[in-house]
Amino acid sequence: MAAYDLVVRNARIVTETGQTEGDIAVKDGVFVAVGGEVAGRGAREIDAGGRFALPGGVDSHCHIEQKSSMGVMCADDFYSGTVSAAFGGTTTIIPFAAQHRGMSLREVVKEYHAAAGPKAIIDYGFHLIVSDPTEHVLGQELPALIRDGYTSFKIYMTYDALKLSDYQILDVLALARREGALVMVHAENHDMIKWLAHHLVEQGYGAPKFHAVAHARVAEAEATHRAIALARLVDAPMLIVHMSEIEAIETVRQAQAKGLRIYAETCPQYVMLTADDLDKPGVEGAMWCCSPPPRDAAAQAAVWEALKDGTFQVFSSDHAPYQFNVGGKIPKGDKTTFKEMANGVPGVELRLPVLFSEGVQKGRITMQQFVALSATNHARLYGLYPQKGTIAVGSDADFAIWDADREVTVRWADLHDNVGYTPYEGRQLRGWPVTVVSRGRVIVEDGKLAAERGSGRFLACASPDSAKPRGEAVPELKGMSRFAAKPLF
Repeated sequence: MAAYDLVVRNARIVTETGQTEGDIAVKDGVFVAVGGEVAGRGAREIDAGGRFALPGGVDSHCHIEQKSSMGVMCADDFYSGTVSAAFGGTTTIIPFAAQHRGMSLREVVKEYHAAAGPKAIIDYGFHLIVSDPTEHVLGQELPALIRDGYTSFKIYMTYDALKLSDYQILDVLALARREGALVMVHAENHDMIKWLAHHLVEQGYGAPKFHAVAHARVAEAEATHRAIALARLVDAPMLIVHMSEIEAIETVRQAQAKGLRIYAETCPQYVMLTADDLDKPGVEGAMWCCSPPPRDAAAQAAVWEALKDGTFQVFSSDHAPYQFNVGGKIPKGDKTTFKEMANGVPGVELRLPVLFSEGVQKGRITMQQFVALSATNHARLYGLYPQKGTIAVGSDADFAIWDADREVTVRWADLHDNVGYTPYEGRQLRGWPVTVVSRGRVIVEDGKLAAERGSGRFLACASPDSAKPRGEAVPELKGMSRFAAKPLF
């Protein structure tokens, strides 16, 4: 009789703190032995052949089966979205349960569970999107949901249908401080963008490339500074999402140096794309439109430096999949202006290969930093560590075997999302996950899926201070401290 359900032999096992060589043993969905030689046999054995075994990715910023504020439904549901994630080496996602104005947060959560439960093939949690912080939402629904495991929520400083006033943001931040939750912020100055967009379109400049002009760098820089000031006022933790701009990055770095609990995130589009990618014939450039937009080579270099020096804690996909048609990206066909285009680019499957190829293989970050940015820090921020985000005895057996030398030319035809295109078409990447394991289940192998619809499990998130390392001590996330605090008043 086999001693283990799965044994992986001859692997180079990497965590955020180091690398070891040897075997991995899994039983009942968790790691029971890591490193060295495992004596017993497994019901299933895999020879890694000296390849890397890396923790399964945790993507804590993606939009799945979500309707945008403009009423456009994502191209990916919880089946295609999680399949695509799995093929890219990601074994946990945390998408959004999005409240639109007038909606009950509790009802929103029920709807997203009904959508995800029968379809997801990997494990998932939920952030909330709070766009209508009424007295009932702040006084009853949100505190109760935080205690039920929805410990993070996103707010917007832009978009007509989503943005909150500074007063409302302070209400949300104060609640998060009191309840031990984390607020994620889309930081762009709404009126700057609205003013620029109005005058551009009025003068006939409606092509996709002008999206990058309207979403000016200073709009991101100003809003980032203001968001941090609001968090500072109430001493609340905050994560600035999808950062792209040099001055904004420096503002975050300075806040962290002062000891403020400010965390930051960036995404593949900000290390692989530039504003020039939006300059295509007709409305074709809409396929590269996201907010904030990609910038230039200097901004890319600043993003890489922030990934290297710890200013950015997480590297997420911000997978926002809209098909290039009238029902998706371009609601008015070739008459669509940049103001009317659905914002966002797909990326859940390519997030890790991009970071590995452009980061590790080109010497910009180490393997340990790759693991932290792609998995461990996500799990820490959202209270899932050490269940997720590492390879350690007692943790869920989520990992991928990587072929570091595999060279891939990106083609949407080879991907598994339902978008119809990729903004990275034709790019050359080196390094790819060839076998992916979720809770001890081999779910991707030899380019084939081996997971059933609905086999993913919901994860209730905790406040990060409740996530304690198992076994050997692991350094805390840079700047991490207890989130919950005494009431302000």
